[in-house]
Amino acid sequence: MAANPPSPSETEVAALIVETLQLDMPVSTIEMDAPLFGDGLGLDSIDALELSLAIKRQYGVELRSDTADKVDIFRSVRSLTHYIAAHATP
Repeated sequence: MAANPPSPSETEVAALIVETLQLDMPVSTIEMDAPLFGDGLGLDSIDALELSLAIKRQYGVELRSDTADKVDIFRSVRSLTHYIAAHATP
């Protein structure tokens, strides 16, 4: 079964990740459901902090280290995009 194609919002968040963290990969190669940490994109806690700051600047969504469901939020580009969409300031 084919994976769901990325939405425009997911592509935008993936681009923010690549740009913010200066990843040496095209956005088109990022799988939206792949883990952001560990075996997926291989991000670490410093990356999460930088990404949180970029998300706050771009979308007005604050992701704090004490956010209860941060593991679920940062699970993948898709989960992060859903969280941003639900919490972004208009």
